[in-house]
Amino acid sequence: MPAALQLLGHEKDLGGGFKVRRLLPAARRRSVGPFVFFDHFGPVTEEPGTNHDVRPHPHIGLATLSYLFEGAMMHRDSLGTAQRIEPGAINWMSAGRGIVHSERKPDDLRQQPYVNHGLQLWVALPEAAEESEASFVHTPADAIPQVQADGARVRVLVGEAFGVRSPVQPASPTLYLDVALPAGGRFELPALAPELAVYPVAGEFSLDGTAVPAQQMLVLEPGAPVRIAATGPARFVVVGGEPLGPRYMYWNFVSSSKDRILQASADWEAGRFAGVPGDDEFIPLPPTRFSPPEPMS
Repeated sequence: MPAALQLLGHEKDLGGGFKVRRLLPAARRRSVGPFVFFDHFGPVTEEPGTNHDVRPHPHIGLATLSYLFEGAMMHRDSLGTAQRIEPGAINWMSAGRGIVHSERKPDDLRQQPYVNHGLQLWVALPEAAEESEASFVHTPADAIPQVQADGARVRVLVGEAFGVRSPVQPASPTLYLDVALPAGGRFELPALAPELAVYPVAGEFSLDGTAVPAQQMLVLEPGAPVRIAATGPARFVVVGGEPLGPRYMYWNFVSSSKDRILQASADWEAGRFAGVPGDDEFIPLPPTRFSPPEPMS
């Protein structure tokens, strides 16, 4: 199998029993292209009375990509943005020098059960953009290009592939695809970027004849196309792009400078970040403080 590495991931409780599967960063691989963080949550049934809200918290030096397969979330941030996140849309929040945001259950869903299922990814920003102005851009589902390739349905969420380009504007060369294969379908994935990884979201498939374990990320050998075949209906994502070089990472902060992370930590603790309008709650800085290791690459 032309996979340079298999990442098993691990379960992480974000609080209140809300569990995710975290694939990046990993001890054996810290990033794929500009992607430095990869969480898969659900499918999980949200019941009335459960509280999996993510209270306001800060970011620097990265962009978040929120993508849902099912369900809904309400995004609010310190820019004054209030955006309902729904399946198929791409929500790109660029933190730059600093932003604060929350993700909560929409008010109209608080008294009814519903399924939440999606991915939360981070990409590191290029050094020249690390201190840029923060921004949030919502791209609705119907604006994301979709093509048929080798019998697969491919949604080009970020970047360019199979003759179409996403309207999402990344800060560096970035690729993010949502691919669905029917039972018995076959699909050739070209070497679309210098670094690529495949992650199965649902169903079973093989990569060049070798079965792909559920919920494990396969980092591909550079420059080699792969053949993916589905036994039953399958869905997977492809992430990758140009690597950006070593980065330090602590809590919700990413930077090429360890001093910048120390400053952001002090600023959050001292209340110097702008808040989310109408939301006075916040997540405190973790008790385990940043002790700069080697930057991740």
